[in-house]
Amino acid sequence: MYPKASFDFSGCVALVTGGVGGIGSAIADRFAQCGATVVVWDRVKGDDPRYGYDAVDVTDGTSIERSMARLLDRHGKLDFVINNAGFSGRTLPLEEYGRDEWKHIVDVNLLGVYEVCRVVIPAMRKAGAGRIVNLASLAGKEGTPNFSAYSAAKAGVIALTKSAAKELAQTGILVNAIAPAAIRTALLDQMSPAHVATMVGKSPMGRLGESDEVAEMVMWLCSGSCTFSTGAVFDLSGGRATY
Repeated sequence: MYPKASFDFSGCVALVTGGVGGIGSAIADRFAQCGATVVVWDRVKGDDPRYGYDAVDVTDGTSIERSMARLLDRHGKLDFVINNAGFSGRTLPLEEYGRDEWKHIVDVNLLGVYEVCRVVIPAMRKAGAGRIVNLASLAGKEGTPNFSAYSAAKAGVIALTKSAAKELAQTGILVNAIAPAAIRTALLDQMSPAHVATMVGKSPMGRLGESDEVAEMVMWLCSGSCTFSTGAVFDLSGGRATY
């Protein structure tokens, strides 16, 4: 086994949306291990004493603006933003989705990224530095059947990432995305067992990804080792991605 990379984020402030469980929790934990001050925005409040929690609905711009004001008041700056909050919804043929359910999935996964970016970018512009990492999905690249809303939303996250990265390329702010295949989290409980088995079956490695593997990629993207990658989509797919 090769040693993991080491990172020192002492003095840095990291914001993780949807950070109470799953991938978000692993990312928050890794930031804390690397010395960062960690703020978690989630609809439910966690109980880890290492983090500052704020109840935030990422689809509510006013809620985000209030929480950002509190973050800057407490910490004075924001270095890293990880847009992780997400909701997969049910696996259904497109015509069987109700309009409200389909829209809700898109609102959480795509509108939520827009709302957070809209609010945090001005502070990063002022500082002349920052890192934004958006959690997309391989579904956004491939278009997963019976998963149209989630696939469409994550495709939008990829395009938003590329667009924002170009806008901010000369500001000191890097914007990148990660596109995982299936990761072992409670999110999989929202999907049918057959759908999960199909995703695992498509992986050349023949397994689910782990939250810690996503967290390690996030650390590198936020580190000083990443300087010329922006608008990029980094696959975590066990060899499944074809482009």
